[in-house]
Amino acid sequence: MPNGLQASAASASLVLLAWQAATDNVGVTGYRVFRDGVQIATPATNTYSDATVAASSNYSYTVAAVDAAGNASPPSSAAPAATPAPAGNVITATPTNYRTLLAGLKPGDTLLLAPGNYGTDANGNDTADPPGLPIFNMHGTAAQPITIKGPDGGPKPLLIGRSTHNTIRFSNASYIVIKGIEVDGRDLGGSGVSASGAVHHVTLEDLTIRGVGGDQSNVGISSTGAYAWNWTIRRNLIDGAGTGMYLGNSDGTSPFVAGLIEGNVVKNTIGYNVQVKHQVVWNSPPADMPTGATTTIIRNNVFSKLSSFVSAAGARPNLLVGDQPPSGPGASNGFEIYGNFFWQNPTEALFQGEGNIALYNNLMVNESGSAVNVQRHNGAVRTVRIFSNTIVAAGGGISVSGGQTGSTQRVSGNAVFAATPISISGADATEADNVTATVANASTYLVNPAGALGALDLFPKTGQLVRPTLSTAGLSGYTAYDRDFNGRARTWTVRGAYTEEGTNPGWRPALDFKP
Repeated sequence: MPNGLQASAASASLVLLAWQAATDNVGVTGYRVFRDGVQIATPATNTYSDATVAASSNYSYTVAAVDAAGNASPPSSAAPAATPAPAGNVITATPTNYRTLLAGLKPGDTLLLAPGNYGTDANGNDTADPPGLPIFNMHGTAAQPITIKGPDGGPKPLLIGRSTHNTIRFSNASYIVIKGIEVDGRDLGGSGVSASGAVHHVTLEDLTIRGVGGDQSNVGISSTGAYAWNWTIRRNLIDGAGTGMYLGNSDGTSPFVAGLIEGNVVKNTIGYNVQVKHQVVWNSPPADMPTGATTTIIRNNVFSKLSSFVSAAGARPNLLVGDQPPSGPGASNGFEIYGNFFWQNPTEALFQGEGNIALYNNLMVNESGSAVNVQRHNGAVRTVRIFSNTIVAAGGGISVSGGQTGSTQRVSGNAVFAATPISISGADATEADNVTATVANASTYLVNPAGALGALDLFPKTGQLVRPTLSTAGLSGYTAYDRDFNGRARTWTVRGAYTEEGTNPGWRPALDFKP
């Protein structure tokens, strides 16, 4: 058990944790950090920086140690932390003066945008100034980020896009928070958010992005053209984009690293809901870019491609993640993708991926095609763990192929109802302890798998998905691996995304934010 846990709020947005290193007879390989009882990280060392906290809030942390055999210690004693109110000045801006005030922001400042239309005058005509938010050569700090936000309640300030500019534009920027703003690109060709240069430690939260769907190349949130790391993209609504999020670049440059994409709703896109591009060997990365192993987490989102916008030209998965660099810095990076709801895709699989992937505790429904395809795209298929998902798909359920020599792929503990439930190939690719059946028989196991949204219920019927305790060997290093889709602690005797059965005590799938 780790001892001596200390938690201290370094700023309104950062809590620093440290504890005594733990030892046991097998050897400690890492730790699990819990905030208010929910696992948030799996660091390898005995320190952690939690940069996902809110100002003026109270938190309680515990830490457990994990050994090489996958055993977890009891949690440490709890350590409280209270974040202060934001530092710096709160500067109120209006559509007529915000550009001037924006240019003078310093670390710790908050620019509070009043409700109104930013980019058009009182008569609805475009203003002479370029629209949106140009965040150029602007840097906060870890302790004092620069925040640009709308009011905490009521109407959001509306940034109106044009054909000549992307609306929120980052270039050479860091430690910036953009929150509570609406973007309307008016389908004129610009992206909602874009980045170039080195852009890191950026938070995009509670944004509404519309009107960026004129073409598949129009993007809600894009990091194309930037070395991007430590982005948090949280609880945003992207509705009607050409591509919801396009993170990285088509040629493998501009790597997107150590991101957190959580609690978003992305729907009605022409192409991908979200794509994180493959990466080539990094060419002269910025000096402060993390070069050790990092994880991009994609959790608790809602991804839907059931819309009149989808056509053969927009045949793309809801979510696609690409491979890491083949060698050098970043080569050991990976993805943890869990707790998401994938809903429909008329032309492609719901998920496609390569590289190092952990896919778990997701709900997936596709009445037109397949659910999960892990295969080579631009890189290689490496370490893959697919476990505890509930899948209903007219085509394939889980397909894994093309594993790189020396890598392993494991599929276990899933509940899959599909024409071809599980298809595995490769020198060291295996599946075990899954429950599989046809789509027609899904109702034997699940409460209402054929229901429309609102009636859809993928919760297990009593007794139908109970099996012997699932082996969790090799899984304990993944964040919240032992929590089900509802966040409940797992017993490992029920297959699929839920650990309970009978009546669902949690959130019913919908095209809305997951609580």
